Amino acid sequence: MAQITLKNLAHSYSATPTSDADYALKQMDHVWQDGGAYALLGSSGCGKTTLLNIISGLLRPSQGRVLFGDRDVTDSETAERNIAQVFQFPVVYDTMTVRENLAFPLRNRGMDPAYIKARVAAIAQTIGMEATLDRKARGLTADAKQKISLGRGMVREDVNAILFDEPLTVIDPHMKWELRTQLKQLHREFGHTMIYVTHDQTEALTFADKVVVMYDGRVVQMGTPEELFETPAHTFVGYFIGSPGMNLLNAAVVGNVAHLQGVDVALGAAYAPQTGRTQIGIRPEYCALSATEGLPITIRRVEDVGRHRIIRGEVAGQVVNVIAAEGAAIGADQTRVRFEPARINVYADDWRVQGGAV
Repeated sequence: MAQITLKNLAHSYSATPTSDADYALKQMDHVWQDGGAYALLGSSGCGKTTLLNIISGLLRPSQGRVLFGDRDVTDSETAERNIAQVFQFPVVYDTMTVRENLAFPLRNRGMDPAYIKARVAAIAQTIGMEATLDRKARGLTADAKQKISLGRGMVREDVNAILFDEPLTVIDPHMKWELRTQLKQLHREFGHTMIYVTHDQTEALTFADKVVVMYDGRVVQMGTPEELFETPAHTFVGYFIGSPGMNLLNAAVVGNVAHLQGVDVALGAAYAPQTGRTQIGIRPEYCALSATEGLPITIRRVEDVGRHRIIRGEVAGQVVNVIAAEGAAIGADQTRVRFEPARINVYADDWRVQGGAV
């Protein structure tokens, strides 16, 4: 196992980059703690796979260094980094049985046959393939093959890190939940450093101790699921995490008050004057309809999603979503929406501003 350190790292696929726009990965410095379970989360094209390929050694960065512990591995081949990888689409040996596929990394390293047998049996149980151990991989379904790929990535106990690149894409939804649970259990048992790339926030939040959110080639926040939900460091994190995401409203912020189209909104902290575009952000969970308090809201529709209802509306021409409990009354007189002051975040040019005492 190893701590992974990225120093002054950046990457461009252009031979002669001249601006930030030419970089798939903008300059970053990050430390991934030894034994941590991380999810690398972001939309398609944000740089997740590029970053994973640099960590794994499949790609050399345009600038900066990659360290495993105290060892500089920037110029080391993938095989020299002692990692295991699981890719988006299954990579298996069709002519081998499931048992032989799972055993291959261990046999390749000359491990003791008794250990190989025990380890393969344990991993087969984890991925639910005990009954198919002696079947050839060729005739298996895509999700079964991906389970073999996952198992082969997890069978070694001596790796520095295990890297997963959207490994559950071809797995059915119920099995996805089971495999995520098993990955968490394996992490608790063996303490491998795990990095799990995904665009699915549910996968990221349920797997990782810390989620690394990427946007436009940058890491915009690394934090626990609670930190990402309650205090998004960037408006993209607020928008991307949650369903629906954070409400973002253009406003002028003065002290502990936000001025929004002639209406004042109380804030839970005081803020210095900001330059550039200023917004307030509030989760739909912390909004409530009212007949007497708050901002005027025009309700466009109400969506019943079973466990709660989502009220879609507009405030001063800007979209606002409100989450109401399943049994909550929504009356015709509820034409206002109020925000919990302590739950409001303030953003200047998309980055969260730290408030002070009121």
